Amino acid sequence: MKAANVVMALVGGACLALLAVACQGGEEAAPATPVPGITDTEIILGADAPLTGAYGAVYAMLPRATEAYFRYVNETQGGVCGRKIVYKVEDNYYDPAKALEAVRKLVEQDKVFAIVGSLGDLPHSGVWDYLNDNGVPDLLVSAGAHKFGADFQGHPFTFQMLGSFKIAAMLGGQYISAYLPGKKVGLLSETTAGDDAAAGLRQGLDPAKNELVSEQTYEATAIDVRSQVINLYKAGAEVVVLGTSPGFLAQAVKEADRLGWHPQFLAASVSADEIIFQFVSPQLLEGMVTSQSYKLASWTDDPDIAAHRELMQKYDGPSPTNFSVYAQSLAELTVEILSRTCDNLTREGLLESIKSIKKWHSSLLLDGVNITFGEKDHTAIQGGRALKAVIEDGEGKFEYFGTLVTTGEEDPQ
Repeated sequence: MKAANVVMALVGGACLALLAVACQGGEEAAPATPVPGITDTEIILGADAPLTGAYGAVYAMLPRATEAYFRYVNETQGGVCGRKIVYKVEDNYYDPAKALEAVRKLVEQDKVFAIVGSLGDLPHSGVWDYLNDNGVPDLLVSAGAHKFGADFQGHPFTFQMLGSFKIAAMLGGQYISAYLPGKKVGLLSETTAGDDAAAGLRQGLDPAKNELVSEQTYEATAIDVRSQVINLYKAGAEVVVLGTSPGFLAQAVKEADRLGWHPQFLAASVSADEIIFQFVSPQLLEGMVTSQSYKLASWTDDPDIAAHRELMQKYDGPSPTNFSVYAQSLAELTVEILSRTCDNLTREGLLESIKSIKKWHSSLLLDGVNITFGEKDHTAIQGGRALKAVIEDGEGKFEYFGTLVTTGEEDPQ
């Protein structure tokens, strides 16, 4: 009996020491729950973006460029954390209900590790609650609504890549009061950005120098913006801030020309790509001011742009544009974040990794533009330079002017 007692005591001690073994019945404890999207050979990421229709005609190239960079990393570096990156992109049709359907598929059926680079303000408004409620990292959103980077408490899993419309409009207002004092100002923006753009513009304008005479908005599903442009014209606006997508910018500029009205236009950075000259003639856009944070795709003598062009061609990317430059930078940042997660390949580890990004710089960004994330700082791009549309040899192009401007905000509220 004494010997039996000794044996039982030893077995009991082993049970306490070896927590991985369930001693009752001699059964082993269940293995750790697998992390969605992580296998021994792959890291599976997802995104939703407009791939078809009017918005897809402009924006479908972005996820294609991001995927091209992931192919490059897979082929030349074996992926990241010893695993190939798989990037699954679903069409959101620029519609919030379709976006939710697409993201549910990616999360619940494809079991992605994270959503990275989802595109579009209106569609993303339909999915970010779902992603945060389910603890799915929602990283590097290609959307400009201020809320996507500012609501770090209500939506802690969402991090924004683009600078917000509010910040951009604020800088635009400062530019107007500095260089166009005395001019009456009008605003045209999509409803998803309307409050942001108006608040930012009012914040940036000096009311002693410029009056905001008209604020016009339109729905993303609108057919045209003719009535809004007519209202701006009748209000006497001499400077018009266009917080619009490229298609509606083209409509607005053409309608203004039809009215014989040629105000100074300031455009959102989403239109700072030479693809805009395919929608409206360079002659009508000449002098339009916008902004960017990246080297321009037209800088073919720049070694980093030359490498970008070669990479897009070799790895089935789109024809190089400022959009593809942005999309590669997004992919580079994704790889950097993943590389910091290798020792803890979990969704929690991924969030800690993105918050560790401090003054990170892609060679495709302008000198002086760096990316920092943190507990309260969920917006990547917070600086850039002004661009002006010019005509050279009969062709439209953009040229930088002025100095670099950054918000310098750690807590962009």
